[in-house]
Amino acid sequence: MNTLGDKALLPAGLQDILPPAAAHEAGIVERLIAAFEGWGYERVKPPLLEFEEALLSGPGQAVAQQTFRLMDPVSHRMLGLRADMTPQVVRIAGTRLRNAPRPLRLCYGGQVLQVKGSQLRPERQFGQVGAELIGASQVRADAEVVLLAARALEAVGVQGLSIDLNLPPLVGALAKDLGFDALQSAALREALDRKDAATVSQLAGDRAEPFLALLRAAGPADEALVELESLRLPSAADVELDRLKRVVGLIRADAPEVSLTLDPVEHRGFEYQTGISFVVFARNVRGELGRGGRYDAEIADGSSEILYGVHALYGYGPAVLAKVRWRAPSLCSRRNSGCPRKGVAGGGLAYCGGTRGWGRCPHRGKTPALQPRVD
Repeated sequence: MNTLGDKALLPAGLQDILPPAAAHEAGIVERLIAAFEGWGYERVKPPLLEFEEALLSGPGQAVAQQTFRLMDPVSHRMLGLRADMTPQVVRIAGTRLRNAPRPLRLCYGGQVLQVKGSQLRPERQFGQVGAELIGASQVRADAEVVLLAARALEAVGVQGLSIDLNLPPLVGALAKDLGFDALQSAALREALDRKDAATVSQLAGDRAEPFLALLRAAGPADEALVELESLRLPSAADVELDRLKRVVGLIRADAPEVSLTLDPVEHRGFEYQTGISFVVFARNVRGELGRGGRYDAEIADGSSEILYGVHALYGYGPAVLAKVRWRAPSLCSRRNSGCPRKGVAGGGLAYCGGTRGWGRCPHRGKTPALQPRVD
C-alpha cells in the first residue's frame, strides 16, 4: 500500500465518517440517550471485547455467526468483538446489578462489528442505541418499550412513524399443536418469513390452512386482530394474542398518531424473542429504524428474568442519519435535583427519581397524555 489510493482503501462494509456527518451522528446518539434517560433509564457502557463464552451465551447465541473472534495474548483465552450490545447489558444486569431493585432500566449507545452485512444494510460496523427494561412482566411493559422507541425517534426529528408488531412464538406454538417436529417447524417458519404460501402448502399438506390464515391476517393492526381472533389457535397463542390486543390499546391511547400494523408470522431478527416484538419504520427512510421485544435471559444464579429490549436507530448508517433532522433542544432553566430531566430537553411528562412516579414536569408547561411507565 504505497499509493494514496491504497492507503485510503478500507475493508468491505467499513468506512470513515467525515465532517459534518460525524458530528451529526454524535448529536443524534446523545439526543436518543437523553430521551431514554428522561424515561428513567440509566446509561451503562460495556467494553468492546469480552470473553467468548460470556458474550455468546443467552441472547448472544443469536449473533454467534456474526461475531469476530480473536485470541487474548494476555489471558490466552478466546475473546469476542461485540456484534450486538444486548447480550452485554443482559450480563451486566445479571451480575454486577443483580441486586439492584426491579424493574431495572438501562440504556446504552456504541459501535458494533459484524462479520457480514446484509443487502439492505451493507455496513459491517454500525451504531446501536438502545434500552433494556428488566424484571417487569406487566402488559404495560410491552407498551412502554414500543412507546419509548417511538418517542425517542420523534425526539431526534423522525416523522411519519409506522410500527409493525409481531408474535415470534406464534408459528412454533401452532406447529407444535398440529404435530410438526422441530425440523418441519423450522422449514415452515422459513417459508412464512418469505411469505411463500406455495411452499407452506407443500410443507404442511392438509394442515396448511391455519398457517395460510396467519399469512392473510397481516395488515393494519385492528383488522389483523379481528382476523386472528376468528382463528382456532393453541391456548398459549391465545394468551399472547389477548396480551397483544391490550398492548395495541395502550399504544393507541398514548400515541394515536403512530401507524400500527401486525405481521403474526415474522420471525427474522427475533430469534431470541419470546413474546410481543416490533419493528419501527418511517416515511421516506430506507429500511428499519428500530426494533425490540420481550425475551427471557438466564442470570448469574441460574434463574431467568423477563427483559424488554429496544434498539432505536438500529444499525444506523450515514444514509439513515441523513434523513434525521433533529430540532434544537429547548433546555430547562430550572434546577430540580429530584428529577433526572434537569437540564434535559423533552416533553411535559417527567419521571421523578424522588417520588418514583410520572407527573407534570416542573420544567415545561404542557403535559402529553402519556403514562406508560411500569413499577
